[in-house]
Amino acid sequence: MLNAYIYDGARTAFGKYCGGLAAVRPDDLAAGVIKALVERNHLDPLQIEDVLLGCVCQSGEDSRNIARYATLLAGLPVEVSAQTVNRLCASSLSAIVDAARAVTCGEGELFIAGGVESMTRAPLTFNKSNQAYSKDITVYDSAIGVRFPNPKIAQQYGHESMPETADNVAKAEHISRDACDQFAFNSQQKWATATAKGYFKEEIIPVNIPQRRSKPDLVVEVDEHPRSGASIDKMASMQSLFDDGVVTAANASGINDGAAAVIVASQSFGEAQKIAPLARILGSATAGIEPSLMGLGPVSACQKVLKRLDLTLDQMDIIEINEAFSAQVLGDLKQLGLSADDPRINPNGGAIAVGHPLGASGARLVLTATRQLQRTGGQYALISMCVGVGQGIAVVIQRC
Repeated sequence: MLNAYIYDGARTAFGKYCGGLAAVRPDDLAAGVIKALVERNHLDPLQIEDVLLGCVCQSGEDSRNIARYATLLAGLPVEVSAQTVNRLCASSLSAIVDAARAVTCGEGELFIAGGVESMTRAPLTFNKSNQAYSKDITVYDSAIGVRFPNPKIAQQYGHESMPETADNVAKAEHISRDACDQFAFNSQQKWATATAKGYFKEEIIPVNIPQRRSKPDLVVEVDEHPRSGASIDKMASMQSLFDDGVVTAANASGINDGAAAVIVASQSFGEAQKIAPLARILGSATAGIEPSLMGLGPVSACQKVLKRLDLTLDQMDIIEINEAFSAQVLGDLKQLGLSADDPRINPNGGAIAVGHPLGASGARLVLTATRQLQRTGGQYALISMCVGVGQGIAVVIQRC
């Protein structure tokens, strides 16, 4: 069992592809969140043991340990170390778990953990030839999917895209297109309700972007990806990405930009600083699965962590499963024996609405679940994510 605590958390609004955050480098996005957490909690930066940031693309401005660059850009002293974590979509959730493990082991009292992604600014990449004067070049978009694939992996496990793996889940679990569209519509509606109540305003720090010619700064402080005019009829009219598939742009997460982080520290740190924790990180688990069914990774991970902690699904007050695709979440729920309309499932909407900047989403889930526990007085939250190439991760937190 882990013994680490969440004291605060913050995130940027999540920008849409080529939207309001397109002009902001990912290291600057992450730096803004780190700086805000340090300043509003009056932290002594020299007490921070390490900064752990998840990031997935890592082919451009986010390369060469973006966590270190973001730490320096946030104005933290050079003595504060930092490392970048990559478990694809679960990178920032893994970063938070790593910080919690370090606290539990006594290898530090105070950490900042989270993640960042600018999918807009992720560059196109291409290979170098291994033959002199060859012009055999393949270009990859580093924002999406596999690049420079190993042919041995392709031969043994396939190289299906993420939407194709979601369609595989739909076929395996007999999930209909109508069910996927309904789940996506519900996510949009729940996000709209939570936004109207000001829930996300508690999480978001504004990003000020200077403009040319003495124009006022552009301030990005509201998630850009949600579709305010979403309707079941509009969703039903959209063409699926693949023949006989269920995945559409409307029932999948987006291509987004954003950063999120939380303060992870020991109980004694909070007592010394007279800061009350919001939640305790109790435990985590990871699991592997066939890459072609990667969306079902959360099932085994959830079962493992609950067994490890001697808890049950019935005891969970909030269940956050990252919405990479409607089909994927519905497959997880079916295997876990949960109903899609269970009010504990993503109560404020999920990534289909709010967006999915890959390296930041896990920290966003932890932050949202922590705030929701505080709001409702619930005790436990289960947070889970599917991971590309066939993995799952799950974390349980408890309200303090």
